Amino acid sequence: MNPQQEKPHAFDDYANDYAALIRDPIRERFAEGNRFFFQRKIEVIRAFLEHAGIRPGNIDWLDIGCGQGDLMRLGRSYFKSAAGCDPSKGMLKACSDLDVRYQSSMDLLPFDDRSKDFITAVCVYHHVQPSRRPALTAEAVRVLRPGGVFCLIEHNPWNPVTRLIVSRTPVDADARLLTAYEARRLLSVSGLRILDRQFFLLFPELLHRVTRPIEDALGHIPLGGQYAVMGRL
Repeated sequence: MNPQQEKPHAFDDYANDYAALIRDPIRERFAEGNRFFFQRKIEVIRAFLEHAGIRPGNIDWLDIGCGQGDLMRLGRSYFKSAAGCDPSKGMLKACSDLDVRYQSSMDLLPFDDRSKDFITAVCVYHHVQPSRRPALTAEAVRVLRPGGVFCLIEHNPWNPVTRLIVSRTPVDADARLLTAYEARRLLSVSGLRILDRQFFLLFPELLHRVTRPIEDALGHIPLGGQYAVMGRL
């Protein structure tokens, strides 16, 4: 990051113990381990794309702030190609089985203009200073092909349980959560047409099979622990 590199250095330090550092008793009661949280995001993404008439198998996906690659591993089989980038070399060490690149600056993506059809940024923006968020969004737009889609997924600050978990998670010590309205505005101001917004992670893993239709039906209400906003170029 130019000239401020606090966050990449912090995540380099977190990398070896990342799984332990994000543990929380409430989080663990909601779902055992991390897989459910990533799987739920893939479900939301696939539903978004299907609703937009986009077949994932025909498009190239980029995951900004891919971390240790958990989302990519779960989702890559659905896409034509999957690539990632992250400003932490320490986190990227766990991605030897993936197509990833080091991101030297938070607001500079190491990919060519108009080279990707679909871009995600999952729980990345709350680590980015608000003043730099527009630049990062503009970079995503630069990399998108015409008609491409950017999906921003974040913690929902209107959910009190989410705020509590974030407040006591070491890797989120500097987190500055943004509302779904702020996320929509970032995408809209950058020239993207908002396709949809959904709140999710309302019911725990053990109830998910039964309650997913209910959660989907309530997706427009800011109840879930996280939200997704999708915009099209």
